[in-house]
Amino acid sequence: MGHKEINSGDNESWLQPYIDSPEKQKQLYKKTLIIVIMSQIFGGAGLAAGITVGALLAQEMLGTDSVTGVPTALFTLGSAGAALLVGRLSQRYGRRFGLSAGFLTGGIGAIGVIISALMSSIVLLFISLFIYGAGSATNLQARYAGTDLAKSNQRAKAVSMAMVSTTFGAVAGPNLVEVMGDFSKFLGIPALAGPFILAAAAYILAGLVLLFYLRPDPLLVTKAISNLKNKAGNRQSEQSIELLPKNKRGIFAGASVMILTQFVMTAIMTMTPIHMGHHGHDLQAVGLVIGFHVGAMYFPSLITGSLVDRVGRAFMAVTSAITLLASGALAAFGPADSMTVLIGALVLLGLGWNFGLISGTAILVDSTSFDNRAKTQGTVDVWIALSGALGGGISGLIVANSSYAILSIAGALLSLLLIPIIIWADINKQQKLEEAS
Repeated sequence: MGHKEINSGDNESWLQPYIDSPEKQKQLYKKTLIIVIMSQIFGGAGLAAGITVGALLAQEMLGTDSVTGVPTALFTLGSAGAALLVGRLSQRYGRRFGLSAGFLTGGIGAIGVIISALMSSIVLLFISLFIYGAGSATNLQARYAGTDLAKSNQRAKAVSMAMVSTTFGAVAGPNLVEVMGDFSKFLGIPALAGPFILAAAAYILAGLVLLFYLRPDPLLVTKAISNLKNKAGNRQSEQSIELLPKNKRGIFAGASVMILTQFVMTAIMTMTPIHMGHHGHDLQAVGLVIGFHVGAMYFPSLITGSLVDRVGRAFMAVTSAITLLASGALAAFGPADSMTVLIGALVLLGLGWNFGLISGTAILVDSTSFDNRAKTQGTVDVWIALSGALGGGISGLIVANSSYAILSIAGALLSLLLIPIIIWADINKQQKLEEAS
């Protein structure tokens, strides 16, 4: 499928079967989910394997702790920039082109990290880590591809399936760090560059899976079908298409849910290991708490998706705020030497983030039309990435000048802002309009 075909919403020869047959649309929706899941498994491995040792590699190459925060900062900035570009490429050329380009770019960045380790070039390392961030942005944006052909009552479940599949790769990646380190030493490459070999292979495989198999492109098919129905005089379709771009409140609300939950989650999560260290917990205890937290971020996704579709986006967004409130209160007022309390607080933190990301994504998709959807999604994901970076950065300043309890309380109270935003945007009305169309 060349660019001429991609850019043409009028090429009815390849679209006609999808216009005429709801069954073929359903088949393409299922196929798209399978392809997205495959790419997310690889993408998760690429994300986790590399970022686990990025700071350690910089420390080893420079022999100082002063730059250990730079890799994460570069990675986050690269992710934010790539989110914008992937969104714009997807809007113009389709998901297949935008997502595959993002993953392949991330793979090139990982290869650059390996070369920088061989050359002992810290400048090349930092440039490569910035490029490598494209994989993270693409991994997050791939969740949208499954929603393009989904009906209104399937969208959250489609997002959740992508998130669950990311978990498999994200769990496998860190566990292969030692194995990849031994493999890289066998090849004559510094051990800490080993995980980036896995990251490069995983991102490139994810990109190739999308490039070769995500066709017909779900976003372009859905957009072209709607355009053709509109031209044919389908007034109901025309009205629904015209309604969606005007729902700026819904776009703001969906973005706010994801940005605020990302900020609160990252801020509290970042300082929890420091807080535990101050109260005598060892690294094994820290790993256990963070492990439960990451599990709560992703594993409940299938259930969350079904809940968002069944009980409503607004209800689950408010539930996200309340869950984050409970997490912050437990972290602030619970005994710091209790592993049970810490695990409970971080599980609630991960769960609140999960509720927020899936409900916020569904709200955003509901509130956009095919003409602005991918571009808007990319822009919102930029702010999600930046909010995470800001949350992680500002959390240290808050704790240094006050305490972990103050940070947790602040995060809890900030999450409550979601409730008036959801009420103001009247999300339930937007969901009913979507279901009616």
